[in-house]
Amino acid sequence: MPQTEHVEKHFLAPDLIRDIVIGMADGLTVPFALAAGLSGAVTSTTLVVIAGIAEIAAGSIAMGLGGYLAARTDREHYLTELERERREIIELPDREREEVAEILTGWGMKEQEVEAAVDSISSDPDKWVDFMMKYELGLEEPEPKRALNSSVTIGLSYIVGGFIPLSPYIFIPHPVTALLVSVIVTLIALFLFGFIKGKFTGTKPLKSAWQTMLVGGIAAGIAFLIARLIS
Repeated sequence: MPQTEHVEKHFLAPDLIRDIVIGMADGLTVPFALAAGLSGAVTSTTLVVIAGIAEIAAGSIAMGLGGYLAARTDREHYLTELERERREIIELPDREREEVAEILTGWGMKEQEVEAAVDSISSDPDKWVDFMMKYELGLEEPEPKRALNSSVTIGLSYIVGGFIPLSPYIFIPHPVTALLVSVIVTLIALFLFGFIKGKFTGTKPLKSAWQTMLVGGIAAGIAFLIARLIS
């Protein structure tokens, strides 16, 4: 009987999607709230557009810098822990072997097999350290260019997200009409963004779309109310 070849599909870029989500979510929400808050206080959309573009520029830089610093911090933390583990397998080898044995025992490995596995792992210092980093500390080595890539991805995603709710104010001169169109466009964008995110991450696309639209819509609504109260 012929067998269908089993092909495993795994999503291999969670950091990229996380950065896009961070940038797009804020980009769709903050400029929308600013534009909506100003739309009730001005008679022309020109001021709204100028303020919106200024906010998008500042927000994308701030978000990109935040992503850069966060990624740098993750890498620095990893390197610090890596150096500490390298010292410990030299200075405290018995204790480190015990920790390996505890991990393997926790996986359900039989006692008579644990000692041989510990000997095998500890025979190579690099593999030993790598094992401890992954299974004791739960740390994976960040990509060297992660900080730069994260900052660029978040910043660009913020810009793209920010121009979606702002675009109606660019083409529609009446603030109230532009606001109504902006609300519709933003909700549609949130729905599509959630659907695409679900397709990439392996979750149910429609469920992800409705959740993203609901959460993003609520966040945008709260931000809008705060902006209107302030204005």
